[in-house]
Amino acid sequence: MSANLIHLLIDATLQTLYMVAISGLIGALFGLPLGIYLAISQRGELLAAPLVNRVLGLVVNATRSVPFIILVVAIIPFTRMIAGTSIGTSAAVVPLTIAAIPFIARLVENAIREVDAGLIEAARAMGATPLQIITKVLVPEALPAISLGMTLALVSLIGYSAMVGAVGGEGLGDLGIRYGYQRFMPEVMLAVVIILIVLVQLVQSLGEWIARRVDRRAPRNRGH
Repeated sequence: MSANLIHLLIDATLQTLYMVAISGLIGALFGLPLGIYLAISQRGELLAAPLVNRVLGLVVNATRSVPFIILVVAIIPFTRMIAGTSIGTSAAVVPLTIAAIPFIARLVENAIREVDAGLIEAARAMGATPLQIITKVLVPEALPAISLGMTLALVSLIGYSAMVGAVGGEGLGDLGIRYGYQRFMPEVMLAVVIILIVLVQLVQSLGEWIARRVDRRAPRNRGH
């Protein structure tokens, strides 16, 4: 493989990391509070608002049900309005973020719902406010599951970032299509696949390590 192709692989990897990092960060900023609210706004929960919960749930489900490649094409006018263009790395961040928000929200909602109801009742009995219950009980107890959920979201975003290369995005997907497929260079396609596998494994391993570290129920090794 020539030095030029190696340089292209490095640039494409950095572009993929940029897309995943930015869309993951913005997705988490919106998805985390949305997921928490979806969990606590159901009937009988801390901040019960069944109608609002139902409307938000429908919006989240509708967004999640659209195949990503169709979502990318469908929101091209919105992408142009936000990024000033519909092609390139910055433009690809827009559909990636829109796909990430509802995905993260549902993962966080499920993590919050798994918290033992007895802990919530105990906090209520001690006079804790809803905000205190959320910040001191729900989120800390759900943190390991939230960490694993965020790991899953990032892994999915890596896959989506490769897919967006088919419609004008940059990164590893674009490089694999332009060189590996259109120019019949299987060594480039193989290199792209290997890099994607390595990225997924790194993210997965890091996410599992973080989940173990924040799990308050996990036994701690102590020196003797």
